[in-house]
Amino acid sequence: MTDRQEAGARRHPAGLALLSVSDKRGLVDFARRLAGAGFGLVSSGGTAGALRGAGLEVRDVSELTGFPECLGGRVKTLHPVIHAGILARREVAGDMDFLASEGIDPINLVAVNLYPFAATASRPEAAFADCIEQIDIGGPSLLRAAAKNHSSVLVVCNPDDYDRVATAVETDAVTEALRRELAARVYRHTADYDRAIADFFATDPRARIGEAEAAVAERLFPERMERSWQRRQLLRYGENPQQLAAWYVDAEPEPGSLAAATQLHGKELSYNNIADADAALDMVRAFRSPAVVAVKHQNPCGIAERDNILAAWEACYESDPVSIFGGIVALNRPVTAEVARQMHAIFLEVVLAPAYEDEALEILGRKKNLRLLVVPGIEKAADRSLLLRSVRSGLLLQEEDEGQELTDDWRTVTQLEADDSILADARFGMQVVRFVKSNGIVVVRDRATLGIGPGQTNRVGAVEIALAQAGEKAQGAVLASDAFFPFDDCVRVAAAAGIRAIVQPGGSLRDEDSIRAADELGLVMLFSGRRHFRH
Repeated sequence: MTDRQEAGARRHPAGLALLSVSDKRGLVDFARRLAGAGFGLVSSGGTAGALRGAGLEVRDVSELTGFPECLGGRVKTLHPVIHAGILARREVAGDMDFLASEGIDPINLVAVNLYPFAATASRPEAAFADCIEQIDIGGPSLLRAAAKNHSSVLVVCNPDDYDRVATAVETDAVTEALRRELAARVYRHTADYDRAIADFFATDPRARIGEAEAAVAERLFPERMERSWQRRQLLRYGENPQQLAAWYVDAEPEPGSLAAATQLHGKELSYNNIADADAALDMVRAFRSPAVVAVKHQNPCGIAERDNILAAWEACYESDPVSIFGGIVALNRPVTAEVARQMHAIFLEVVLAPAYEDEALEILGRKKNLRLLVVPGIEKAADRSLLLRSVRSGLLLQEEDEGQELTDDWRTVTQLEADDSILADARFGMQVVRFVKSNGIVVVRDRATLGIGPGQTNRVGAVEIALAQAGEKAQGAVLASDAFFPFDDCVRVAAAAGIRAIVQPGGSLRDEDSIRAADELGLVMLFSGRRHFRH
């Protein structure tokens, strides 16, 4: 050991701690506790400035390396003095002799978190060059080196671990299990970080130059698909009590998603709550006017769009006052006190909204178990994204079905033409039926559902269920189908119930039979040209 190392060991009996962080949460307190436990602090750039500003003694990395930071800060810690100090095997005499001969101090703790690449890339206004500068090089190198030598070096990549690491150091309770846990966390963290960068280059328009239309599918569906999720919650059970389950979320949840929500009140979400709430959010985000959606078993049991949220709630409730019992409700406008009073009168599992009036929160909060969630961005148009579905030993991916139903290409195929009220309800009906399991049928009037026939093995059965639920309200209503009618039986059943117009994609070999039946029975029929299967 050199004279300088001996002096350092006397002054810093725990060795050196290298701290280099982008996220400075808890940094000063952590560093102060490490210094109190006998560590010498080494840092650079903004981290060193923050520590000195708090009155802590810090050595610059450049003081250890004898080499200045360069290239605008791109190179700071990429130096043999740093990495040898981390990677030297304390139990290997040759490694330690080398450190001594070169005057290199061992680094026994590394606390690093990385440049916020994902946060930067998620901002549409961030230029490509800005994203590139947020690709951390030195940070991952430090973390991976320290994790490799975890038997001698404590490595911390998450500020949430500062307290327990500091406590373990202070009480001489650092175990091999803790060291391995922290090392494993590092490799997950750096893998996620690299995956975010790879996804950016593969899918972000800012990273693409001269992309031909034919390359879009290749970009969306790369040859190798890798994703990473963080565990949010161990669930009490899955769909049924005998099934274990957990909830995982993206590291950067998109606005308007359940992963981005905050729970204000009520019991912990269950597996089925999460699945139904996710479906409800997908549905309500499809509407721009004030809208309310009620969901049971991932199918809508009521959807209504109105000029204000109270009227939308009332119409949604009236769609099916029976099925909404025990359901999940999503609103794309804040919950008012009057809406809350009406909700309070029935049993609901979950309410999701962008905000709650204070009085509304007080009213709904009287129900101990009712789960109340705030979902930022629920009122905004959803970005089109990829949908994932697991299959045994595999994964299916597809683009999300388009968010808004466009009527420009619709065709009236019957002798009778659609008036404005029929067109408005037909558009609403096709917007709703996208969320009904196939074979799916909805009966609507005045932008509210009257009857829903979901998930039947034949289309006429779905028609009969939707009409039975609508009852007498079917008189003068519009019926929407997620796919074409294979026979004219659906048209005849609808006409007998009083339906005045039907909208369907068309495309059956027997389309002429359905059109002929509609003309015979005095119905309007529209072809949308777009199917909406939901399996």
